[in-house]
Amino acid sequence: MQDGLAGMLGPGELRRLEECAREPIHTPGRIQSHGMLLGVATGSGRISVASENAGAWLGRDVAELRSPGIRFALESATHVDPVAVELEGDEFDAIVHRGDELTLIELEPRIASLEYARTSVVAALQRIAAVDDPDELRTLAAEQIRAITGFDRVMVYRFHDDEHGEIVAESRAADMEPYLGLHFPASDIPPQARRLYVTKLSRAIVSTSDPGSPLLALDETVTASLDLGAAELRAVSPYHLQFMRNMGQESTVSLSMVRDGRLHGMITCAHRTVRRLPVLLRRALEVYATHLSLQLSSAESIGRLTRALHVRDRRSALLAPLFASEDVMSALLDGPATVLDLVEADGVIVRIGDEVRVAGEVPATDPAIIMDAVAADPETTDSLVRDRPDLAPLLPGFAGLVAVPLAAHGALVFLRLETTRVVDWLGDQSTANRPDDLSPRVSFSAWRESVDGVSRPWGPAAAEIEDLGRELADALDRRAESALAALALRDPLTGLRNRRYLVERLAKPGPARELVFVDLDLFKEVNDTHGHDAGDAVLIEVARRLVSSARDGDAVVRLGGDEFVVLCTGLDHERAVGVAERIVAAIARPIAVPGAEITITASCGVVEVDAAASGAQLLERADAAMYRAKRAGRNRVSD
Repeated sequence: MQDGLAGMLGPGELRRLEECAREPIHTPGRIQSHGMLLGVATGSGRISVASENAGAWLGRDVAELRSPGIRFALESATHVDPVAVELEGDEFDAIVHRGDELTLIELEPRIASLEYARTSVVAALQRIAAVDDPDELRTLAAEQIRAITGFDRVMVYRFHDDEHGEIVAESRAADMEPYLGLHFPASDIPPQARRLYVTKLSRAIVSTSDPGSPLLALDETVTASLDLGAAELRAVSPYHLQFMRNMGQESTVSLSMVRDGRLHGMITCAHRTVRRLPVLLRRALEVYATHLSLQLSSAESIGRLTRALHVRDRRSALLAPLFASEDVMSALLDGPATVLDLVEADGVIVRIGDEVRVAGEVPATDPAIIMDAVAADPETTDSLVRDRPDLAPLLPGFAGLVAVPLAAHGALVFLRLETTRVVDWLGDQSTANRPDDLSPRVSFSAWRESVDGVSRPWGPAAAEIEDLGRELADALDRRAESALAALALRDPLTGLRNRRYLVERLAKPGPARELVFVDLDLFKEVNDTHGHDAGDAVLIEVARRLVSSARDGDAVVRLGGDEFVVLCTGLDHERAVGVAERIVAAIARPIAVPGAEITITASCGVVEVDAAASGAQLLERADAAMYRAKRAGRNRVSD
């Protein structure tokens, strides 16, 4: 479960969300009474719906309005928004919503004194374009919009993944209580309201004292189902009006910030007395909010990318040595940089294969028992007591856990200690601050809530741990593949390179090379006399002496049975013969095996590596030179 605050508010919050979600706010059957609404039937031109304050026009032909502006608005539909019209000597802004059967015309009285206020939005946009810090952007936006609109308070909201909100910027009159940094529950803006904010980018509520103007219709069944979701004048939910009154708000304008089809933030302007903005200014502010949203998205993306690149570089530096390391656990947990340097956690438990190790602060419980209890699938929690009560007793003092599997190799478990999380809410969230569970809060003064049994939120660290798990599993896969590939080029008994390795090495061009072919004399008698176990022990000791006698850059190979090859690089024939003579002398020393001491000799043939010859041809020549040594009496070198 991801980190969130919604669960802190208890069942009352869930009930409010459910109840609020049932309210049909898009079909209120009335409008705000500062404006008028007319519904014109498609085809006939008859006004079949009208708000009560325009009821005199119900049933009449729209042509009877004798308004060229309204006629133009109907013809242009949404291409011009709004259209300046005159009706019976009064000036209005007309907003048209074209439907299949009904076209709605909203009429808002024009506000001459604010006609050119929208031009200041252009200068505001130019100013924020130069800002790239998200916090500074939000703060500047709140200040600018308050200056443009003249509202008492402007707040910028950010919505978290669990849908609860946070006031992340604010500009307010000096005598108003600060709300900056306070959180509010998801039910303050329920799901159906959020859906409307995604498609309707601004929402103006002019007066909480306005009872609204009911809709009238020739067909009375139409008013209850008429969708006003896109309308500017849509009346307000009684619950929300009471909410606003409790906050001391008479008028509000809200602007949506939408990202990838989701409402990720809002700008809310609030005023203590009636204040109305003209349509064109609201449209300009919609553009401003959209631009701000895009700029915030860009700035936050750059911040995430910068962090991701930094984390990736540190992760690569940690994982790169795994290929050469004999001890993977030590590379992860004991080096100058460890997995705890990549992740902000208090402790970690690592299982790779049958080995389990820990680092940092971990509980006293046997870590293998913890690993057995962790789910095989990835999981994240900031409260074990809440999400994994079965696991919590094994991890006393700890509340946060992120577990990721390492494919077939094991798992990583990062831990965080239990702490007390403090959240400042916009108003007391308890029932003491509500007449009943479904009523709005009465007070919105800051209210602090403390919650135990939680850890610090994991935030982006959870995804970074999953990335670490995937990359570590890939690294372990490649390491295993590399080990298998290397094993295919090794002799299983002696650990020396094998014939396949030699053939591949001889096929590659290189500097001057000499081939020393070594064959043990009368080795069959060792097996016949002392047994194969003793014979194997002799072969292992011979391999060790060959490596000791050869130079660091030479390749020592077991061809099979009692035959060996030393490939000497960068040395002339005479010196290669010297290496072979050292080998003969070293092998001739007695070899101790359980219950016996065995003396064995070797015959060596030395040939120069001819680039024109194949590997098989070179081995035939070296083998022939070795047999010349045997025929000459064994325990010697021939070339």
